[in-house]
Amino acid sequence: MIELGLSRISRLLQQTPLTWKAIHIAGTNGKGSISAYLSHLLTSGGVRCGRFTSPHLIDRWDCITIGERVVQESLFRQIEAKIKLRDQTLGIGASEFELLTATAFEIFNHERVEIGVVEVGMGGRLDATNILSDVLVSVITKIGLDHQSLLGDTLEEISREKAGILKGGVPCVVDGTNLPAVLTTLEERIKELHVNAVYTRPDAPNEHSPSLDQLFRQLDVQPHQRANMCCAISALKLALHQVRPGLGVDTLIPRLSQVQWPGRLQSIVLKPLVARTEPILLDGAHNSQSAEVLGQYIEGKLRAKGKPVTWVIAASRGKDIAGLFHPIIKAGDNVATTSFGPVDGMPWVKANDAQELALSVQIIPGIEDVESFEDDILAAINWACAKANGNPLVIAGSLYLVSDVLRHLREAQEQSGNTTGAQ
Repeated sequence: MIELGLSRISRLLQQTPLTWKAIHIAGTNGKGSISAYLSHLLTSGGVRCGRFTSPHLIDRWDCITIGERVVQESLFRQIEAKIKLRDQTLGIGASEFELLTATAFEIFNHERVEIGVVEVGMGGRLDATNILSDVLVSVITKIGLDHQSLLGDTLEEISREKAGILKGGVPCVVDGTNLPAVLTTLEERIKELHVNAVYTRPDAPNEHSPSLDQLFRQLDVQPHQRANMCCAISALKLALHQVRPGLGVDTLIPRLSQVQWPGRLQSIVLKPLVARTEPILLDGAHNSQSAEVLGQYIEGKLRAKGKPVTWVIAASRGKDIAGLFHPIIKAGDNVATTSFGPVDGMPWVKANDAQELALSVQIIPGIEDVESFEDDILAAINWACAKANGNPLVIAGSLYLVSDVLRHLREAQEQSGNTTGAQ
């Protein structure tokens, strides 16, 4: 169960004031990528940096990094046990995410982090991470419709919730590619707080940095990546101006090309999990906005040779299935539907029924074969590999499906002694 509010997290952390400064990031899409960019660049610049994102990818503790390295499991469990004992002793009744947030923040204290890059879990105003007080810069990424039952039914309502992380006296960065309804709502709150705001323009990277403009010219950077990079660089400038004014941002920008964010347009070889040797595309697109980005990438990269795409899909319960899959699955495609397993530390997350998913995509005009595999992800992937026969194969619809696939791949690599599956 998701319980928004700041009273429980306040009590969990009242005994241990946070010793680090934060960059706080809210939005519907792009939070993880921007967090990864910022963490990598800060670490490259010699700043001791912690990063807290959600959800975790494979292991529950891999959502916390120190200096770009996943926190040691032993330290995570040690601090987590301390937080859980405090929760029980004080009778707080904190939620799973609140316990995880407090654990991450305490780990940052323990590891003497200078700057913590913190991604909002859900919304912003009442999210547990909004307990942060010593914030260098707030970032609002691309906002779309998601989690409407908790955040509101309109873009304006959701934007107001996301804008809840903005604080008086703290500068902010806003993704300027947001829809007008979003920008207008955010601007109202920014004016109320008299906040210094930067609205990014990925179509004019030279305004952010000549080095960023040069990087875009050199690399094949997708439009959404351009937007995220502009947000990250703008936030980095504002943060370093306050804590490391002598550290030049332009010298760090070339390192953006080294950043990898697993599960987002990730090309990966699944051998030895399956026999297929050609790369597949793994993407955690789980709402209409991120699916649109995925669809654009597939149209430009995978369908260019006129070959159909074979899909393995799953989705969380409550998602808009038609809005998620119908625009990107085309006539001639094959689809395997499945469901991910229980999510460690997030018992409220449930998978959509695979058969129900199959019935939804079967109505797409011209669709080829659609098969349901319930929770047998490996069977779904093997069927898809056979159907694709070397042609494009995409696994998408949920970050939790991505997590299960990567976990299966890691286990297969450990059993075979092969650790070179990812490309």
